Amino acid sequence: MTTAKRGWMLYATLLVVFWGVWGAFSSQPNSRYGYPNEMIYIIWAFTMLIPAYFALRGHRFDRRPAAALWGLLAGLTGAGGQLLLFQALADGPAYLIFPVVSLSPVITVLMATVLLRERMARMAVGGVVAALAAIVLLSIPGGGGGTHSHGPWLLMAILICVAWGAQAFCMRKAALIGVNDATTFGWMTISGLLLVPVAFAMMGGLPSGAPWQAPALTAVTQVLNAIGALFLVMALSRGKASVVAPVTNALAPVLTIVLSLAVYRTLPNVWGAIGIVLALVGSTLMVYSDEKSGEDTEAAGAEAAPAAPSAAAAPRS
Repeated sequence: MTTAKRGWMLYATLLVVFWGVWGAFSSQPNSRYGYPNEMIYIIWAFTMLIPAYFALRGHRFDRRPAAALWGLLAGLTGAGGQLLLFQALADGPAYLIFPVVSLSPVITVLMATVLLRERMARMAVGGVVAALAAIVLLSIPGGGGGTHSHGPWLLMAILICVAWGAQAFCMRKAALIGVNDATTFGWMTISGLLLVPVAFAMMGGLPSGAPWQAPALTAVTQVLNAIGALFLVMALSRGKASVVAPVTNALAPVLTIVLSLAVYRTLPNVWGAIGIVLALVGSTLMVYSDEKSGEDTEAAGAEAAPAAPSAAAAPRS
């Protein structure tokens, strides 16, 4: 297996770890202290500067217009979708919104297959289907109900799904035209900061009466989110978007559920348990298929390579 293939698996694993831990504790500032989600976004935007600094240190910032285009598109689709999510959650039920939003890897897979001509073996296709099913099942909460079946929130949820699916595609496209990871993440950081005034306007001013623990806990958890975003860029620059997006979106919630079980003593519902199994099966199928594809490619290349000339046949200088 090539170094590039090993590389995407390493960064995808790190992404799952950071986003899995972040997912287990990300709701605490809001649920425990009533900290506004818009303020959480603002702090997240500034925490992006930390991994951006380390990513850009020692690397050349690509100033090509194409690098700016795809970097800004990746950043604005991600950050814009996050802001739109706050509005959707204010108008509609979370138990219906998140299953719609969780389908974003479908958009990534379709765009990568059609626009980037990425091919997948049958085993990988089966893995993608299992992972996508797992993502939906893992997003179904344990209880709750409601009568909301349509409304403005549904359109917003669909737009978020499309935006986050397109974000992964833009990251992959940037890598394919030769934009380095540091540049793409730098533009994503700039994009997040550009939308900070919008978050302030949505919030209507700074929150009052919030204890210091709220912004402190937010900063700690959102640093994990920001670092995970950098690992996503690095994984997508080394692996197929049609594989990386479903794998990471399926496995990160699994780790979140495991940590929640350990910390909060909460068991997953039946759908969550089925989703965990499907996520593990689907991810295993995709990773194994990608490894086998890499081994077959290397073997074919070795067979096609001409034999080295012998010492007797080598031309004399």
